[in-house]
Amino acid sequence: MYLTQGLHRALQRNPDKTALTHVDETGTRRHTHAQLADGIARQAAALARRGIARGDRVALLSPNSDRLVRAMLACWWLGAIACPLNIRWSTPELAFALDDSEASLLLVDESFAALVPEGAPATLQLAAFEQECASLAALPDTRTGGDALAAILYTGGTTGRSKGVMLSHANFWSASMTRGAELNNAPDSVSLLVAPLFHVAGLGRLVGQSIVGGSCVTMSQFRPGSVIEAIAAHGISDIMVVPSMLQSLLDDPAFTPERVKSLDRIAFGAAPMPPDLLDRALAAWAHAEFFQAYGLTETAGAVCINLPSNHRPGAHMQGRLNSVGRAGLGAEIIVADESGRELPRGEVGEVLARGPMLMQGYWRNPEATAAAFRDGWFRTGDAGRMLPDGHLFIVDRLKDMIISGGENVYCAEVEAALRSHPQVANAAVIGVPDLRWGEAVHAVVVRGGDASVTVDELRAWCRERLAGYKCPRGISFVPELPMSAAGKVLKNLLRDRVRA
Repeated sequence: MYLTQGLHRALQRNPDKTALTHVDETGTRRHTHAQLADGIARQAAALARRGIARGDRVALLSPNSDRLVRAMLACWWLGAIACPLNIRWSTPELAFALDDSEASLLLVDESFAALVPEGAPATLQLAAFEQECASLAALPDTRTGGDALAAILYTGGTTGRSKGVMLSHANFWSASMTRGAELNNAPDSVSLLVAPLFHVAGLGRLVGQSIVGGSCVTMSQFRPGSVIEAIAAHGISDIMVVPSMLQSLLDDPAFTPERVKSLDRIAFGAAPMPPDLLDRALAAWAHAEFFQAYGLTETAGAVCINLPSNHRPGAHMQGRLNSVGRAGLGAEIIVADESGRELPRGEVGEVLARGPMLMQGYWRNPEATAAAFRDGWFRTGDAGRMLPDGHLFIVDRLKDMIISGGENVYCAEVEAALRSHPQVANAAVIGVPDLRWGEAVHAVVVRGGDASVTVDELRAWCRERLAGYKCPRGISFVPELPMSAAGKVLKNLLRDRVRA
């Protein structure tokens, strides 16, 4: 199980078939399987010439593109570890990940070169890197796989510190098999990679397509009109979206069912699907399969699939629309009490997962790794309940986390940024309902002494330290935060007050 195996198989079967296409405002770049393999082998040679060896970390800072895909595959070809970084992070957040991962090289898209922090490792723009590779002899594939690390993906930290999730070749392969066993991933499929490749959903989809020899189309960002045009022009057959993205497609003036008729499989996740939105989508794509996937970065992708049969017109009566599905092939899921003992069906507890797709641990963080596992089970931090037939429902999040537009926002990280302001005595962050993003970040702040810090000043302070999606959309000032007898902020009371 190595992540370049699918490319070798496709190269043998269909060398002249289009494997990868990038679409942007300047035009289209296409690569056949033969061209893709040759370019990757040359990039691996360039990495080796720069001293990168098996197990070394290569950081990548780029929106979705063919260049990013080729560079990541070159890492795997060489046996190096790809560390794709969130392009929405601030410079201090990038600096932390680069330092923590001990990356030997940073490959960056030219549009993000200004974000590279001082003290970053050796840095090279992706376009220049590709030119450098053109004259080099191809390097044979090391066929590194199994338990060797393929990627380190950084998540937000519940304690304010990001954690690097260590995912092996076998983890990604197993997660792809879990999904593929439930829903056949055809080699002639064309997948639109608009979900960021620094997220496990986007990267997992790339891996799945690569394994079966399917085609991928990359776009640097989600613009509804451009996505609709790409679906029509390139015969896109499947896409991964969050509900807010699906709504944007349906609301766009360029949308017509005829233009998007090639799309026959739509996966969604990261946030609940409103029933009325699903009804609109089902009407627009009457022939398409809709399914929900549930997983985490730590599971390398989906461990539960809510199948298309539960999303067809009239399926609401089955009561499974809001389920995240049942455990996929190779995955085990239980709902447990605080001691880790499985609860009777229907009772609410913590969702635990087990299987070969589980991460190797958190990079350089043994304490967090130990806390994440119990007797071989991974503690998801999600509260759920399970029906007698195995369908799982997520009812709440045990982790103090907000999901805004599909992005995870950890409250402690935002609170730490706010408290670092000299005029803030205390702060608590909560999620509030938002029609567009699902949830919005809201901060409740206690000023220090006679301080007069304003909403705009705090927003500017946060923008300098946090990615834009993490910054509070709303800020309230209070004399003090409601506290429990144990000294914990009563966020349920804050939510009630803010919503009122």
